[in-house]
Amino acid sequence: MTQDLPSDMQVIKTDCALCVNCCGIDAFVSRGKFVKVKGMKEHPVNRGGLCPKGANLVAYAYAADRLKYPMKKESGDWKRISWDEALNTIAAKLRDIKRNYGARALAVHCGSVGVEHVEAAIFAQRFRGAYGTPNMLSVESGCFRQRILARQMTFGRYITEDIEHAGSIVLWGHNPDDSRWIAADWIRTGLKRGAKLIIVDPRRIPLASEGLHLQLRPGTDCALALGMMNVIVSEGLYDRDFLDEWTIGFDKLKEHLKSYPPEKVEAITWVPADDIRMAARIFAAHKGASIVQGTCALDRQINDVQNSRALALLQTITGNIDKPGGWVANRIVPLTDLGIPVEEAPLGEEEYPLHNSLWGRRLPYGHAMLFAKAVLTGKPYPVKALIVTAGNPALTMPGSQTFRQALEKLDLVVTIDLFMNETAELSDIVLPACSFLEQTGIGGYPIGLMHGISYIMKRRKVIDPIGESKPDWMIWSELGRKMGYDEYFPWKTDEEMVEHLLIPSKITLKQLEEHPEGILYAPKSYDLYKKIGFKTPSGKIEIYSETLKQAGFDPLPTHKEPTRSPVNTPDLAKEYPLIMITGARKRERIHTQLRNIPHLRRLAPGPVAELHPVAAARYGIVDGEQMIVETKEGSITLKARVTPSIAEQVISVPHGWAEANVNELVNIDFRDPILGCPEDKGLLCRVRPAQVR
Repeated sequence: MTQDLPSDMQVIKTDCALCVNCCGIDAFVSRGKFVKVKGMKEHPVNRGGLCPKGANLVAYAYAADRLKYPMKKESGDWKRISWDEALNTIAAKLRDIKRNYGARALAVHCGSVGVEHVEAAIFAQRFRGAYGTPNMLSVESGCFRQRILARQMTFGRYITEDIEHAGSIVLWGHNPDDSRWIAADWIRTGLKRGAKLIIVDPRRIPLASEGLHLQLRPGTDCALALGMMNVIVSEGLYDRDFLDEWTIGFDKLKEHLKSYPPEKVEAITWVPADDIRMAARIFAAHKGASIVQGTCALDRQINDVQNSRALALLQTITGNIDKPGGWVANRIVPLTDLGIPVEEAPLGEEEYPLHNSLWGRRLPYGHAMLFAKAVLTGKPYPVKALIVTAGNPALTMPGSQTFRQALEKLDLVVTIDLFMNETAELSDIVLPACSFLEQTGIGGYPIGLMHGISYIMKRRKVIDPIGESKPDWMIWSELGRKMGYDEYFPWKTDEEMVEHLLIPSKITLKQLEEHPEGILYAPKSYDLYKKIGFKTPSGKIEIYSETLKQAGFDPLPTHKEPTRSPVNTPDLAKEYPLIMITGARKRERIHTQLRNIPHLRRLAPGPVAELHPVAAARYGIVDGEQMIVETKEGSITLKARVTPSIAEQVISVPHGWAEANVNELVNIDFRDPILGCPEDKGLLCRVRPAQVR
């Protein structure tokens, strides 16, 4: 292909960091300008394909509203300043805050972009350690961390689905066509070779026509999983030998499951008892069965830890652990730990001790859900400054009104971003980050977490930074040096930084340069438990969790009603009769990003909520017209999409839209009692037309 290119055109092989799929791309560059993008055929995940986001990378890189220079707010207006002025101003303010209130008065917030753009998160962690604050706040306080910890409590390590080899697949609150199109392709390939498919979702997603669809009531996932386990155990479909040798607590689970017969679970979940039995039998019939859990679908419920534990136990009792097609261990490529330990406890450690400490393993995170309250009340101590990188918490945090009030009260707010987003608008200083296309870094890293492929590649610089923008890691380093932390930030170039991060992997930057398509670091690990057991206190899979029991929680997964539901608050349900879910993905965007890209905006021009024709008729809602969605916390206005592909009493509201921010409908005080994740699934709401006819 290269031979057919014009003489002034080159192809740079790199990866896309817009989401955790980290697809390989061929970036076409002419005279220093990025002009075209294609999917990289040699890449082990996307294999030449691209989603609409990746296909619009050129427009993303050259977006007209890119931040090109440091900006400072003066008397409510934005003024361009130099990098020296920006960093000197921030450093002076941070020194004052530390002197007057202590290091813990600073919080650093890293959004989800820090997962796929790993250097941003690593250097945010390093700076907060050098400064001495315990308050590193991650978006994972509200998603995914709960799933990771639930699996670690059960297996001693995080394991993930082996979709490509699965004989039975359960999509649980997950629509891969819009969120992980690669997984959707793998599933359809599996269906062609005879794999069975089960979909658990209040919405009828595209793949629902290919299998058994269980259209459950939002917030009742744990009950459904327990009902399926009841069938598997009562009918003797479990893996007796595996359970006898490698688990503890199965006898207690057997007794517990007697409380969840299919008929009782039908009354809780809306799923017919016969369908529960059928799903259980299909799942148990295959060695090599995988539950594919949606990101944030089960994590953003009042029962999120128990939800994830229940799915882990479904995998366990059928023996689908460390087997081809089941949940398997995978090795994440090791990188140099640049974290600097801070002994002081972060926000949330007292309220949610399991959030960042399990069996002596300490995680370096404070709890983001408690940040706004600490700022507004000064308890447990004053918080005076926030630096935000790779995220937009003013829009994405539940109870957004409260979070914005907290930002307005702070003495210093700094945002590092490519665009003037909603958080940046509330900041004192905004620093322009360059995109992943404008720097050299580590690519492919999150693929192990999402797809179970231990893989790494060089993320190659495609073009020079736009304007005066800089890589996130370099911004943190320069700020660190302004603070006098030179010893902690010695790296001057992308290449020096990457070489240092790669040391534990024993892979060199030169090797990655010689393999532009990337390197498979380690194969998937099957039957790993036979070699090393499980890294739990017992050395076995802990079906019955003494860890949860000692912390005062149910040691076995137990159904817990949503805080507000037709069952829990029947009188309120008369006033707010619909059940709201939120967070459904769209291929054209990722969270709050890419709404400024013209072509993607045309494909998905605005926020649209889905509701059933029966509900629409009952409440006077017309397809394509504006409606008001209201909870006890607030209301938003957005367009209605009337569709039979959603349960009759459910409405699905999108997230990430400033003009219709669903987080304004959420009560931040409704949180899972174990790890403190917010509840924004299964909420009661009502709808009405935006204009009375």
